[in-house]
Amino acid sequence: MPAQFDLIVFDWDGTLLDSAAAIVHAIQRACEDLGLDTPDDRTARSVIGLGLVDALARVVPELPSSRHQELAGRYRYHYLSRDHELTLFDGVPALLDGLSARGHTLAVATGKSRAGLDRALGHTGLGSRFAATRCADESVSKPAPDMVLELMDELSFDPARTLVIGDTTHDLLMARHAGCESVAVTYGAHPLHELLAARPKAHCASVDELTAWLACHA
Repeated sequence: MPAQFDLIVFDWDGTLLDSAAAIVHAIQRACEDLGLDTPDDRTARSVIGLGLVDALARVVPELPSSRHQELAGRYRYHYLSRDHELTLFDGVPALLDGLSARGHTLAVATGKSRAGLDRALGHTGLGSRFAATRCADESVSKPAPDMVLELMDELSFDPARTLVIGDTTHDLLMARHAGCESVAVTYGAHPLHELLAARPKAHCASVDELTAWLACHA
């Protein structure tokens, strides 16, 4: 079968890297450091995928904007204290290698900062797998379409030939706003019922299931 998609854009945290729990922990500890109410796990998970300051502002809407950078600094402290321990989900390198071997171009659109993504790509050794990447501090954050639109423009692909894969509604809505199809993975940050409300083309419960779906449909 001829390929249906030329460009496949992956989210990073919760889609390729098993980091959702570490992000939740860092958000909660950062709030405690500033004497704020500790958000529950569901609230903290709901903002994964957004740019950091936007995410924290949603978690603690009562915090004055003048203190957002202070909270972000405490988040970075707690996250960076353990980010070197985070690992890829099982099967991710093989998934990416298989897609590349079949001629797909791969990219990343993430809520991480450029420094954070570059550090993660270095830790995991995945940097060479991706033709281009976009981060929240160099583009408009999800769920706006800008990161995907910029990737398609840079790599010369159109929306009909582009697929976005992510674990949050922010990823799936970014794809829809850019005119692209999406696939939801349900092993990351957002629950299945929320992901389905964003109307992905399919949903997969593991990297193995995602690999099998892409082999048949991408």
